[in-house]
This record gives sequence, C-alpha cells and structure tokens, in this order.
Amino acid sequence: MPSNRYEEDCPADSRLGSCLCTQEQLESPVFQRWAQRLGESSERLQRKIWEWCYISQSLHERQLLEPGRRGLGFAVGEEPLTALFASLGCEITATDLDTEAAADAGWVKTGQHASHLGMLNTRHLCTPKEFEQRVSFRHVDMNDIPSDLANSFDFLWSSCSLEHLGSLSLGEQFVYNSLACLKPGGVAVHTTEYNVTSNTDTADHRSTVIYRRRDMERISQQLSECGHSVEPFSFDTGRLPADAIVDMPPYKFDPHLKLLLRDKYVCTSVGIIVRKTGERIPVAPRSATAMTLRAYCRPMAKWASHRIKRLTRPKRVA
Repeated sequence: MPSNRYEEDCPADSRLGSCLCTQEQLESPVFQRWAQRLGESSERLQRKIWEWCYISQSLHERQLLEPGRRGLGFAVGEEPLTALFASLGCEITATDLDTEAAADAGWVKTGQHASHLGMLNTRHLCTPKEFEQRVSFRHVDMNDIPSDLANSFDFLWSSCSLEHLGSLSLGEQFVYNSLACLKPGGVAVHTTEYNVTSNTDTADHRSTVIYRRRDMERISQQLSECGHSVEPFSFDTGRLPADAIVDMPPYKFDPHLKLLLRDKYVCTSVGIIVRKTGERIPVAPRSATAMTLRAYCRPMAKWASHRIKRLTRPKRVA
C-alpha cells in the first residue's frame, strides 16, 4: 500500500481525532480502502469494521505503519489487524488472555479469542514467511501488563476490549498503564463502547461496561495533566440514515453502527488516540460510578462459580 496514497486524501490538518463511529466516516474513500485491504465488503455498515479502519488510518497518518516499526496489540482475538500491520512491514507482538481464563469469560466459545499465532492470519493478509518473521504471540492479562514490555513499542492498539476488564475504572487504568509499553513519542489507539443514551446512567462493574462522554473527557484531562497528548474529541453521533438505526437483540449486524445493550443503553464505538509525551502514568478513580451492594458482591460470586466449575470438572484419565 503506497504511503502517499492516503496522504493525498488526508492532509495533516484533517487527520483523524478521537471520535465516534459514523456512517459518513465508514463510507469515506480512505476507510473503504482499508476495509478492502482487510477483506471486508464495502457495503457492510458494521462498527467493528469502522474500529479496524479507524485504528489503521490513525496509525498510518502518524507514519507508524512502516517497515521496522514495532507494534503491540492487546486482546487481539482473531481480528485481522495483526496480519495487516505485519504485511506493511511492522514487527508485531500480539497478545490475548490465557485460554482457560478466556474460556471462563466466554470468549473462546464465541470465537473472540486467540490461543496461538496461527489464528491471526486466517484471512491470508500477510504471506506466511513474512508473518512468521514479523509476528510473535504471548498471553497477557490487560489488568496486569508485564513489566518486560515497557518502553519497547512505537505503537499499540486495542479494539473494543478495555470495556471487558471488570469496571469503567479498570478499563481506564489499562489505557493509562499501556502507555508504559510505548517508547517516548509512541502512539496508542483504543476503541471501546460509548453510551449514546446518557451521560450519567451507565453500565459499570459488569462483564461489559459502557463509557460515557464524561468518562472520555476525564481520561483525556487526566492524560493531558500528566503531559501526554490526546487528539481532541468529536462526539458527533452522525446524521446519515444508518446512524439513526439501532440494532436490537438478536442483532442483525447490518447496519450495526449503533446497538441496544442491557435493554436500555444505545451504544456505538468511540476511538481515542494518545501520544506518549509525558513521563507520569495517571491513576484512575477507584470507582467511576457508585457501587451497589450487588456490584460489590459480583466478583466474589463470579470467583465462587469459577471454583465450583473447576472442582466439579471431570478429571482426565491418563
């Protein structure tokens, strides 16, 4: 993919900022070319495709998808970004939760987990030889990032995964902690769930949490106060027909730019772009919303359920 091809469409003064998923952006020539490169149909209006295109274009505009650049992917599942970035010459460390923990969380059953390197190039976006040379895989818990990854990467990304870390605060802390993995000047691009319905009421302390405008603004402010650079936010939810359609359970997935979660929240995807320009790592609030007794007890109930499953699991016979 020639580097100047996208620069002609996106001059420096119109680079992507932190923003929400919209039909207009997904249907733009730049995003459509990334979708084609990813093996996706240009006619599918899917927020997951928007996330992949958003991450790709954000990194490309900052001259990071070039030979020799080092990238780190969190909770990559079976997404195609690892192979795409490797095909462009980047050296990628792809990570995901260990298989047992992922199975307990339901990610293995739904095909959203990678347990080994071979699962990351199923679309054949990168030649086998180049993929083997440029990509490595390891298990990483996003709530406990290994220290040996510090100051090692030019860029990193996560695609709709930080909302599954247990609470709004834990996902926020991951955004902060992940900066330690970057070299000075490195760039992080994250996408996550965004609450279109409310800036007050939201889902927290759950297996899937939903970030509000106030949460994204707090994250941006915290990072800025610690000397890091955050691309300014646009909270425009879009004005085209697909932007007004809310996909209801059981989801049809096309169009699927907005969806209903927990029977009350209309959600879409939000992307945030951060450049590591400071030394300090912010600290997230202990809780971004008031904890109910039920929310307080939920982790213990989950742990007890997990222990019961393990104790009652049939033993393997040698």
